[in-house]
Formats: sequence, structure tokens, C-alpha cells
Amino acid sequence: MQSKGAIRLVAILIALACFYQLSFTWATRHQEKKAKEYAKTAVMAEKNTPAFAAIPELNKSFYLDSLLIAKERFYLDSITAEKVFLGFTFKQVKEKELNLGLDLRGGMNVMLEVKVYDLVSALANHSTNPQFVAAMNQAQANMASSRADFITLFAESWDKVAPGQRLSQIFGTYEMRDKIKPETSNSEVITIIRGEAESAISNSFNVLRNRIDRFGVTQPNIQKMGNTGRILVELPGVKDPERVRKLLQGTASLEFWETYENPEVYQYLVEANNTIKNILADITPADTSALALAADSTKVLAAAASDSTKAVSDSAKVAKELLAGVIQTDSLSGNEIAMAKENPLFFVLNPSVAQGQLLPGACIGRAHYKDTAKIGYWLRLPQVQSQFPADFRPLWTVKAVDPSNVIYELVAIKANTRDGRAPLDGGVVTDANRSFGSNSAVPEVDMAMNAEGARIWATMTANNVGRQIAIVLDGMVYSYPRVNGEITGGRSNISGQFTIEEADDLANVLKSGKLPAPARIVQDTVVGPSLGSESINAGLISFVLAFVLVLIYMALYYNGAGLVANLALLANVIFLFGALVSFGAVLTLPGIAGIELTLGMAVDANVILYERIKEELRAGKGLSLAIADGYKHAYSAIIDGNLTTIITGVILAIFGSGPVQGFATTLVMGIITSLITSIFISRLAFEWMLKKKKKITFDNKFTRNFLHNTKIDFVYLRKYAYIFSISVTVIGLAFMFTKGFSYGVDFTGGRTYVIRFDKDVTTENVRTAILNEFKEGIEVKQFGSANQMKVTTKFMIEDNSPETDQIVDTKVYNAVKGLYAAPISYEEFVSTTDNPNGIIQSEKVGPTIADDIKRDAVLAIVLALLAIFLYIAARFRNWSWGTGGVVSLIHDAIFTMSFFSIFSGILPFSLDVDSTFIAAILTIIGYSINDSVVIFDRIREYKTLYPKRELSLNINEALNSTLSRTVNTGGTTLVTMIAIAIFGGEVIRGFSVALIIGILIGTYSSIFVGTPIVYDMSKLQEKREKRKALAK
Repeated sequence: MQSKGAIRLVAILIALACFYQLSFTWATRHQEKKAKEYAKTAVMAEKNTPAFAAIPELNKSFYLDSLLIAKERFYLDSITAEKVFLGFTFKQVKEKELNLGLDLRGGMNVMLEVKVYDLVSALANHSTNPQFVAAMNQAQANMASSRADFITLFAESWDKVAPGQRLSQIFGTYEMRDKIKPETSNSEVITIIRGEAESAISNSFNVLRNRIDRFGVTQPNIQKMGNTGRILVELPGVKDPERVRKLLQGTASLEFWETYENPEVYQYLVEANNTIKNILADITPADTSALALAADSTKVLAAAASDSTKAVSDSAKVAKELLAGVIQTDSLSGNEIAMAKENPLFFVLNPSVAQGQLLPGACIGRAHYKDTAKIGYWLRLPQVQSQFPADFRPLWTVKAVDPSNVIYELVAIKANTRDGRAPLDGGVVTDANRSFGSNSAVPEVDMAMNAEGARIWATMTANNVGRQIAIVLDGMVYSYPRVNGEITGGRSNISGQFTIEEADDLANVLKSGKLPAPARIVQDTVVGPSLGSESINAGLISFVLAFVLVLIYMALYYNGAGLVANLALLANVIFLFGALVSFGAVLTLPGIAGIELTLGMAVDANVILYERIKEELRAGKGLSLAIADGYKHAYSAIIDGNLTTIITGVILAIFGSGPVQGFATTLVMGIITSLITSIFISRLAFEWMLKKKKKITFDNKFTRNFLHNTKIDFVYLRKYAYIFSISVTVIGLAFMFTKGFSYGVDFTGGRTYVIRFDKDVTTENVRTAILNEFKEGIEVKQFGSANQMKVTTKFMIEDNSPETDQIVDTKVYNAVKGLYAAPISYEEFVSTTDNPNGIIQSEKVGPTIADDIKRDAVLAIVLALLAIFLYIAARFRNWSWGTGGVVSLIHDAIFTMSFFSIFSGILPFSLDVDSTFIAAILTIIGYSINDSVVIFDRIREYKTLYPKRELSLNINEALNSTLSRTVNTGGTTLVTMIAIAIFGGEVIRGFSVALIIGILIGTYSSIFVGTPIVYDMSKLQEKREKRKALAK
């Protein structure tokens, strides 16, 4: 083995890098464990206080649970900006940990869509031109069957509907006059439209991102989905899905406000501080202790909003109760506690003061993000509001101002209009772009307004020379530039210490008012925390069991060499998890299944190597030479087999969505790491053992001659295999076309709820109750145990309004609430954070998403088959090899689909055809072709060694010589999949069953379908060549 030293060094460096990356996950868990211990200690101390004894017995449990959560959150908030591990802050460490998918930790996954159709229509000023309307409708219709974006389809439709006509006549509106002239070509117009649409989508993305930051969830994720106009949002641990839906779909409003100067407001802040101090002083210590943390931030905000309509006395009462809930003295010294009591507002809000002087500008203070809700609540209290001018409105900046991203500024807005609305809104902005100043390289933002906006803007700027004007979107201040002079003509230049990204964001914000493009939810999935914890436990149990079974199998079957394989497998797991963390991949439940499948397939490389080495030993070679030649002759089969599986994994990652992508990511990474470990790590171990003259054994007395010297005539048996395969295919197709499939909601569109009851219920009882409420077709299936049911409905699925989800949730609640043994409220039913029963998982898939998923599924399978055909045909330099491989794959896919069609509704678990099933089909394709390629590679080798020998003899020899490898690989992979099916949980049971069927039939087809087709096609080619030779 050449370059052993370099390979050993690289392996050590990779291992160290993986341990380094995984150490952040350990550090996060360690800090979270400390937070839990801190919270438990605080709860134990609270139990011994007189105030706790005064709490009614019924409320004590709820109070302690709330206190535990709040104390844990407080501890983690307090260390956010502290360095806790290797010089990294807790926030940075948290960002570097292994990401778990929502199916493993609970939360909400939302797909929002900005309707590009509406954007384009708005850019054309809602033109009623018949050709424009026809082109728009045609493009919308084509979206269902094409992966192209709407604007591309619109351009194609326009060329068909109005050939030779200019788009500038449609889009050359007053607002677009600076960009689109009468002579502007169609391609240029399309480019401009695309840029405007992308800006609008980017702004929706930014608005959503900033709204999400206010949900208070840990590790939220938001990403744009290519050029589709869709935005994916993942929110772990969400308590109130309905609130999330409303906030995400709300329309953002862009506003321009005048501001107060800090010196004008400071005296009011002093008076507010004294008022808050007096209110807090009225609360007795017992009240403070007993009511501490009784309400979360959402309840505080809700109470604050409702207080504005109540009498002052009521507000004062609510203030007493809720102000008690925000007193936190956990880690404060005696002096700090005294300071907090004396100056409660200024203790959390640092006034805008430097060297004893009030700073100019609209910023009146800065605060840590964890204190912003408390400050906002205090400033909204009627007693405090009365201390300020009637037009004073404090708003927070959208971005933090410190390097740690935890400090935000509070800006004093002057709402001095009669109706309380902004004097100028975003509807007047016609354009905004990033630019650079003539004398500097610092980015600036150019803004243009229409005639009405220019007039109002000139008045605003003339009245505020030397003062600042705040640009507010969605209730957050994005910028508050100082006015240097009156601005006329409607064109303005906003300067500041912007980065290029910040300037682009501000330009998108300014343009947001021009194109009303609210994002609508087209798909959402909610996983309750109880189901998440069950899933991760099931996933870990199945993973550990599968891993241990594989290790035991390899050690028992291959003796000493099996231990080397186990070393390679352990290294593979470490490398794989390190790679997942390094690339920021998300580990999902299907992802764990992907890892387990990788383990089974990683064994394949070792099996190929060991069987080859055993053959070399039987040929009389010495141990060292047998190992070297075994590796050399096995490389092509290992690489070819794994590359074909990687091809299917990459296609799945591109066309899949959500958990399917997680599965594909772990599968591809796992195959790559298994290649590295099986080829290099095991080889290094053997080289070390040879150097140390250690005994190396590849079998034992029970496995030494297993499937050795078999003389099965596979070519002769092919006729029986053809009969069996054709019969099963015909029967399966008949069932598929008559009975059909049970489709998952992501293929049909609709809503699915997994509902947990507090007692066992029957499918018929739940179906009757649901039908009585919905009066239309619904589907009810048992999901796991008898107290869990999966309910699917298409009721109001076409309606994307924010109110629809609550309407449907309410109908489901009304239908099934009578089936509970103990009464359950609507709030408990839809939010399972504190209650284990009710909706533990829900999913909504709009019709457009369903069409896309179906189209992508078909496209993925076709592309996978085509890519594999081309690869094998090129690798083996004959299209008959590619045909044999692809036909066997089609056979496997039809067989698996037939199983799902025949046994759907018969077996006691779900056999839905959905995106996860498509992932299983593609994985089967990858696994099956791996089997076929190994056999094809051996046939090719025998043809090279024995060119004069009859093809049937070479094929039989090849199949018999690889039979041990085929059975071993199939067995180990099957063991891992059975572990998933039994212990992996209900969520992926159908998926794992599909893989089990696929592994069995894939092993069969590689021997009895793919190879016989290659034989028969080769024979046909020989006959044609003979006829051509005779014809000459």
C-alpha cells in the first residue's frame, strides 16, 4: 500500500476534525444540563418558601412547571453572550451543534408562497389587455406540469399568445418609466420583472425572518426555496401553531415617521421609572413570589393589548399581577437588587447617555433582547403612558447593535397625525436600489417616490432638518437617517455605515410597499413535543440495535477480520456524524434510517473485500499478497456499486423535500464515508497487523465453506424466474389500476391530523364522529396504538386565508371531543406542549404543493433510471448492460408498488404512497443496482480472463462466486431494516417495510432478472452479428 503515512495522517486529521465538530454538540448538551439542574434547584428552594405554601393546592403543580421552564430559559439567556467552550459564546456553540429535525424535537414546519402571479400583475398595473390576461392564465396552468418558474413560463406564453409584440406596452407604466422604455426589448423587460419579483420575495423573506426572531424559539430556520417564490420556515418547540400562522401571514406595512430627540424624551423616562418603582413597591413579597413567572410573554403581551380598553383601576390590578411575574433576581448581587428596585426601568434600559451628557438622536436607550418584552410591557401600562406625550410611540430596531447581537435600540417615534397613521407609507415608493457615494466606497440607498409621495416627503423633510426620520416595517425600525435638508423631486439618498447586505435589505424594504405580496401558507406540519421525544427514542433504539447486530454479525462471520470491519464501521459513524455537523445538515427520523441503511451497505464493501481476499487465499497466495490483490481486484466493484447509489441519493436530495432530503443527505454522506473507511481504514489496520505479525483470519469453521463451490445453473433457471416476475408484475399492475393506492396527503393535498386520545378508541367511532361534523369524504386510520388515529380531510383546502386553519381545527375538535374520557378544552387539544393528548401532529398540503411533489417524484424516478442506464452503459461499454440493470430496477419498483397496492388496508400499519415512499423506491433502486453492478463487474472480469469460454458458463461462474457476498450483504442490510421496522416507530414503519421488500426483491432481481436479460440480449447481438457476417 503506497503513501501509508500520508493516508494515516489524513485519517487522523479527519477524525480530529469530526471530534472537534461533535464537541459543540456535547458542549451544548452540557450547558443545557446545567440549566436544568439550576432550574431544579430553584424549584426545590421555592417549595420551602411561605409564599409557595399559600398557593392553592390545585395551582401548585402548574406553578412549579412554569417556574421550572422559566428558570431554565433564564439561565440559558444569561449565558447567551458568555464564552462557555473553546472561546465560543453559548449562542455560537448552539449554532454549531448537530441539528435535529422537527420530527425528533417537535415544532412546526411551514411552507409559505409569495404569489408571483400577483406580483407580475401588480407590475403591469393590473392590465386588462386580453393577450396579457391570456398569457398569465396560460403560465399559471403550465405551473402544474413544469419545474420552470412563473416568469419564465409567462415569457414563453406571451411569445405564443402575442408573437412579435412588445411587453413594454404592458409594463411601461408610470411607476416603471425609468426602467422600461417603449423600445425596451422583451428579454430586457423579463429581466427587469424577474429582478423586481426577486426583490419582493427577498423582502418577504426578511420580514418573516424578523418576525420569527420574535417568536422566542431556539434555532429557528428559514430559507428561500430557489426561484419558486416559496419560503420554508422551521420553528422548533412552538407552543401555539395558530398564533404562528396568523403572524406569518400578516401583511407588513412600510411607514415613514417623524421622531423625538433623546433630550426631549429623557425627563419622561425618569418619570416613568419612578411610576414603575411605585407600582412594584405596592406588591407584597408574598405576591411577588407566588405570582412569579405565572404567565409567559405571549400572555403578557395579550394582556397589555387588552388593557388599553379597560379602566385604569383594572389595568393597575393586572399590572400588579403581571409585573410581579417579570421580577428576576436569580443571579443579582445585593447592590444590583437594590438598584433594580430603585430604578427598575433604567436597570434594564440603558439611557442614551455618554460622559454625563444626553446623546442627540431618536435613540432613547438600549437593552438586552431578553428585557425588550418587559420594557415594552411597562411602557404600555396606562399609568406609565400618561407620563409621556400622547403622540409618543417607542419602537425597537430590527437588528442588534453590538457584536454579540443581543443589544437593541429603542427609538422614539412621534405619531402626531390626526388619525395616528404614518404621514407617508410605502405605497408611494416607486424604486429603491443600492448605490455607492461619489467619493466613497460605502454603500448607500437611492429611493424614488411618485408625485404624491414627493410632495409629502418634501414637507416632512423641510420640517425635520437636523432631525431623524424613522423607516418602519412591521412595527420594527429598519433605519432612522438624519435629514440634512429639504428633499424635493421625490429622489432621496439614504447614507449610513451600511454593509452591502444591509443596503440591499433596506432597498428591498423600501420597495415592499410598491408590490403587495403577502405570503400565504401552502403547506405546514406540526409535530408535538411528545411525538418528537418518542420519535428520537425510537430512532436511537433502532439505530443502536441495528449497529450492534451488524457488529456482532461481522465479528461472528469473519472472525478476526470482522473486528477490523467493525473498527471501520465505528470510524464510519464518527466521520458521518462529523460530516453532518460540519455541513450543517439536519438529522431527521428518515435521516436516522438513512444512516442505518448506510451501515448495512457499508458492510457490503467489507464483504466484497473479504470474499475477494478469501478467493486469493484459496488460490494459494500468501496472506500479505492475498490482501493486496484482494483490495486491488475489489476496487472497481466497490466504486461502481456505491457511485450508482450516490447518483440516486443526489437526485433524491435535489427533487425531494423536507424529511426526504434529510434521508438523502445522510445516505449520500454515509456512502462517501463508508467508502473512505472500508477502503482506507481497514487497509491501514491490516497493514499494521501484518507489520506486527498478528494473526489475521477471515472465517471460522462454521463459515469457511458457506456457499463455496456452489454449482447452480442460473442461466437455465432464468426461464422460471421470467415466469415468476412476469406473473407478479401482471398481478401487481392489475391491482394498481383497479384497487389503486392509499395516497398520502402530500400527493393528494389536504389536511392530516394525528390525534391522541386518553383512552382506546375504534376507527369506526372516530370516522362516524368526524363525518357527522364535516358531512363529506374523510379518511380515518389507526396510527400506532389504539388511542391514536390519523384523520385526513380536504375540507376548505383551496382556501389559503389565515382563518381557514382555525375553522378546520375547530371542526375536528368539535367532532372528537366527546370521545375523550376526561374533558379537554380547544386550547389543550390544538397545543400539546403541556397536555399529552390532542393533536400531536398535523400537516397541511395545498393543491399546488401536492402537484409539485407528484411531478418531482415521477421526474426523480425517471432521471435516476436514466442516469443509471447511462452510467452502466458507459462503464461497461455496452448498452445491453445498462438495459439489464434498468429493467431489473423497474421490476423492483413495480414489485414494491404492487405490495403497497395489494396489502394497503390489510396490514396493521400505514402503507401510504407519499414522498417518503418515493424516497424508499429510489433507495431500492440504488441498493438493487449496487447488487447488479457487483455481479456485472465479476462477469466482465471472467469474460476478460476467459474470452473463449461460453457466455453462460462465465455468467454462472460469476453468479456462484459472488453468491456469498450477495447473501451476506442482503442479510446485514435486511437486519438493519427489520430493526427500523420494529423499533423505529410508526412514523417510518411504512418506509422501512418498503425497503425490506425492496432489499429482498432487489437481491432476487440482480441474480434472476438483470443478469439473464444481459445474457439474452448478448445472445441476440451475437446472432445479429452472425447474420450480418453471412449476408456479406
